[in-house]
Amino acid sequence: MTEANQTITNTKKAAPTFTPGRIVLLIVPLILLAAVILLFLRTGGGLRLKPGAPVEDLTVLRTVLSYGKIDIEVRNAGPQPVTVSQVVINSAIWPFHVNPSPVIPRLGKAHIVLDYQWADGEAYAITVFSSNAIPFDVEIPFAENTPQPNSRTFLNFALIGLYVGVIPIFLGLFWFPALRTLGRRWMTFLMAITAGILVFLGVDTLSEALELAGDVPGPFQGIGLVAIGAVSTFMLLDAIGRRQSATGRSDEERRLQVAFLIATGIGLHNLGEGLAIGAAYSAGAIALGAFLVVGFIIQNITEGIGIIAPVLRDKPSVANLALMGLIGGAPAILGAWIGGFTSAPALGVLFFGIGTGAIFEVVYEIAKLIQKDAEKESMPFAIFSGVVAGMLMLWVTGLLIK
Repeated sequence: MTEANQTITNTKKAAPTFTPGRIVLLIVPLILLAAVILLFLRTGGGLRLKPGAPVEDLTVLRTVLSYGKIDIEVRNAGPQPVTVSQVVINSAIWPFHVNPSPVIPRLGKAHIVLDYQWADGEAYAITVFSSNAIPFDVEIPFAENTPQPNSRTFLNFALIGLYVGVIPIFLGLFWFPALRTLGRRWMTFLMAITAGILVFLGVDTLSEALELAGDVPGPFQGIGLVAIGAVSTFMLLDAIGRRQSATGRSDEERRLQVAFLIATGIGLHNLGEGLAIGAAYSAGAIALGAFLVVGFIIQNITEGIGIIAPVLRDKPSVANLALMGLIGGAPAILGAWIGGFTSAPALGVLFFGIGTGAIFEVVYEIAKLIQKDAEKESMPFAIFSGVVAGMLMLWVTGLLIK
């Protein structure tokens, strides 16, 4: 028997088989674990401790205002059912009804609806009391009719995403003919600027994710969603990049791949920007929403430069440039729809986490390209100044947004 055949035979012998005995050995620990949990739940571990007061947690997901009505969407994030017993608005007890039921099960959602003639621009303080007299506060700082899902509002939010994401990204791409005439040192400098822009975006996206995680009901573990989104996206994109590199792609194809990765990372970041703008308009903060739109328009033109930086020495097709622009900008439209029409803080946190992982993976890919260029010609100060300049560009434009 040859050595190759011997190896195959040994591999076949080593392959695991799920015999009945092995299956039983795998299942028995799970059965014993279930028995231990059941024993603890029935006996309290011998301690039999009971909370001194009811543990209730009602999270307000969204407040929707239509003329003559206030709809408060809530989720029970506590360990036991919560019964809504009373609602007070501006110090007055007010009649209400709850859909589907005043008794909200754990992790269940409900709509607390009040027939109330609110006035435009007024502030309202609402307190929801449970049957255990535990209060949950709802603040409406500026009352305004909430946009409802229809063809007109969908178009309006799509236009906002177009202004925020697609148009400024494409304006940045229009600099391609002028920038590609620069020398190697300047191209490396622009690559370093791109890295600086993405580092700033990555930190900003992570900050937004952690801030939004505070609004996620406890059982959904907002911080965990951030970690899942960031780590899984980073590792997935890295695995895809390594597999494509193993196929023997040319340097030009590799640079085009990095450009598409940059567009993807920026697109996921713009998805988060769309979420913020859509939520601001949905909450009635029209002035804030408009302010965000103008600020993001100014900021995002720099992102277009970042997308084209890896391919300045090449000749990418117009179709590839257009596709990169859409990948980088169009997610802002989807984000505006999600932020404007839904109450999904957990989904928003996951999106921000995914964006964080994608952006930092792209920074890693850019660093490898810069390192390859630096091997041909040492340019430490060009790289340093480029990274710092990229971060400062977004910091300055951020003064118009934050």
